[in-house]
Amino acid sequence: MKQIATRKEHHIHTWITEARASLALGWPLILTNLAQIALLTTDIIFIGRLGPDMLAAGSLAASLYHTFMIFSMGLVSATIPMLATTLGRRRNAVREVRRTVRQGLWTAAIICIPAWLILWQAEAILIFMGQNPVIAAQSVEFMHTLQWALLPYLGYIVLRSFLAAMEKPAWTLLVAGSAIAFNALAGWLLIFGHWGFPALGLAGAGIASTCSSIMMFLGLVLVLSRHKRFRRYHLLGHLWRPDTARLKELWRIGLPIAITFTLETLVFYAAVIMMGIIGTTQLAAHAIAMQIASISFMVPLGFGQVATIRVGLAAGRKQAAHVRRAGWTAYALGVSFMGMAALLMWLAPMTLIGFFLDTSLPANAEVVSLAVQFLALAALFQLADGAQVVSAGMLRGLLDTRVPMLLAALGYWVLGVPFGAFLAFVVGWGGVGVWMGLATGLTVVAVLLTSRWLRYSRMALA
Repeated sequence: MKQIATRKEHHIHTWITEARASLALGWPLILTNLAQIALLTTDIIFIGRLGPDMLAAGSLAASLYHTFMIFSMGLVSATIPMLATTLGRRRNAVREVRRTVRQGLWTAAIICIPAWLILWQAEAILIFMGQNPVIAAQSVEFMHTLQWALLPYLGYIVLRSFLAAMEKPAWTLLVAGSAIAFNALAGWLLIFGHWGFPALGLAGAGIASTCSSIMMFLGLVLVLSRHKRFRRYHLLGHLWRPDTARLKELWRIGLPIAITFTLETLVFYAAVIMMGIIGTTQLAAHAIAMQIASISFMVPLGFGQVATIRVGLAAGRKQAAHVRRAGWTAYALGVSFMGMAALLMWLAPMTLIGFFLDTSLPANAEVVSLAVQFLALAALFQLADGAQVVSAGMLRGLLDTRVPMLLAALGYWVLGVPFGAFLAFVVGWGGVGVWMGLATGLTVVAVLLTSRWLRYSRMALA
């Protein structure tokens, strides 16, 4: 009996230790994710003060940019599991780590060229998608200054991946926090024209975000080149040296991640397009509710990154029990938080909406009323959203990216989007139908990915 009790105590202790390690790694990653979303959120908050039409235009531009940013970020995010697995096998693999980081930066530069060319045609793309031509024209003011933020942001993501795999993400939080403060000040000056600066409106918001992204990248370059623990890796050394084999490996792992990220993002962008077709008021309300849901999503996204790192490190060491424990711990933490987020959306919607729009103005009453409805529906899929993003991160830790991509395609595009469009336009539920489709797609993907982890983690480790 004593031996059984001792084993049980040891078992509980190992889970508590893993939870502590996950939280220690996770809170800087989560706050960094929140800091990154805060850049665009700050812009949207400021733009909302310019009126519902400007808010709708800013939302369209931000959604289109976000789609390309997410794809590109997914591609370079392959550096995280690659680095974690390498460091799990051998902690001092300096050359291997440097090769992966270098090709991550190469990938960032390669993918930006077609992205910039496409984003420059934002007005034509939005009109082709059935958006109001006036709103589409206004959105270009934001896009043509925002799109240049992509390259420095991706460079920041690559360097952040290295620090995360080293389980030292606090530096990225410090840099991102500084960038938020700068972005808020720059946006306030350039959007509204305070302190003698020109009032550039939407264009000013894009300039502020681009400058902030440059600041984030250069901040991490400074940390990695000066800190004695990281300096020995010489991450930017031989930057122009080609490494075709490592580049191919990064794209092999990263392309399915990028497509998965994009499939999910395009679901939400399809919702924006459908809202734009329904009406400007619906679009403005959707922008507010979606921004709030995006903020809560940053927490399980952080735990998904924790899962990738902790699972990858354990897999590199070939410790099967540690792999499963790392994955399920991150899963429990991410889903639990989303349960609390759902309660907040149900219980205090007006408080949350008040950050984006003056709820006391009669002119905003219709937008506020719709936003309250949309937030209630967003609360329905918070658990599913958390489950799908963390389980995807768990699988990435085992370098399993292709099948999750196919499962995401099935859940989001075979089921979620068509069902939302049917409810919105055929049944006549409007924006409510769109949000019901989102909830359906996320729930299906969450179930499929969690089931995949249950099977694949046993099979891969066997």
